[in-house]
Amino acid sequence: MIEDRRRHGCLTVWLVFMIIANLSSAVGNLATGSFLRQAFPNAPGWTMPVMSVVGLVNVAWAVALLQWKKWGFYGFVATAAVAVVVNMMIGMSIVASGFFAFVGIALLYGVLQIGGDRSGWSQLE
Repeated sequence: MIEDRRRHGCLTVWLVFMIIANLSSAVGNLATGSFLRQAFPNAPGWTMPVMSVVGLVNVAWAVALLQWKKWGFYGFVATAAVAVVVNMMIGMSIVASGFFAFVGIALLYGVLQIGGDRSGWSQLE
């Protein structure tokens, strides 16, 4: 265990942003369900509640990363895969779904790499 851990400011800001964005997404998916059903008429009724759960679980992953847990990163990878499948089921292409998931994971990984030897990634347990 690393005794003197320091998180780069960009990583802290990014994780707080992810918490806020995922909470907003979870609430928004439920609140705007009727609008989204109009935009994606072939979407199964369970997709918006599932995406809300994905948003809430992502909050847990971000909190885990704030607590120096590497499994939080792998949790984001897992929920990104779930989101890709759900997005494809509502009619998004695999290219669009995969692109957004990949960019999100790549950004998180990149921010975890800031700081060289003292990067967030190197301090995760």
